[in-house]
Amino acid sequence: MDPLINALDSTLRTLFAPPHAARACPTVPQPDTPLTAAERRAAGALMRVNHVGEICAQALYASQALATRNPALRAHFEAAARDETDHLAWTEQRLAELGEHTSRLNPLWYAGAFGIGLLAGRLGGDPVSLGFVVETERQVEAHLASHMDRLPPGDHSSRAIVAQMKDDEVRHADAALQAGGVPLPNPVRGLMRAAAKVMTGTARYI
Repeated sequence: MDPLINALDSTLRTLFAPPHAARACPTVPQPDTPLTAAERRAAGALMRVNHVGEICAQALYASQALATRNPALRAHFEAAARDETDHLAWTEQRLAELGEHTSRLNPLWYAGAFGIGLLAGRLGGDPVSLGFVVETERQVEAHLASHMDRLPPGDHSSRAIVAQMKDDEVRHADAALQAGGVPLPNPVRGLMRAAAKVMTGTARYI
């Protein structure tokens, strides 16, 4: 029952409670250059997408922790989720600073990601579940790298957050690979990319 209770607790905290970061929000020495209204909207749209990604990360790690029967692997997923909680708090804080809202579809994103993570864990077992983490984090890493090119040059606050998130995602992917993750078939990887495009395209606006 404990994994089920933990999964339920994670769901409620992610969707209905303000996230609290264990690490300080990343910063850079130089202050932000004043942003135009258009730049604030552009940065807000990108940070909203990143916030949705962290909602999905919480769901994926909670579902995979629920699916595994390996206590050590469950602890691995829960530790990664704590890093993602930092990301969730940082992106939510930055959205507020930019005067932007989080996605109104967060419960839908969470439910979809939870179902996918549970399916990967139950049907594929631990190696496939870990492989799913590897592929997810590699795709997120590429997605964050693209945001570094698209964020307004003067938005140093958002760029510092995205850079730290990218470093953390690389670390999560490497850890999952070392823990026994197996490569996913190309069609599965393609489906994951297609689903991510739908999510990011929608979350920019809603």
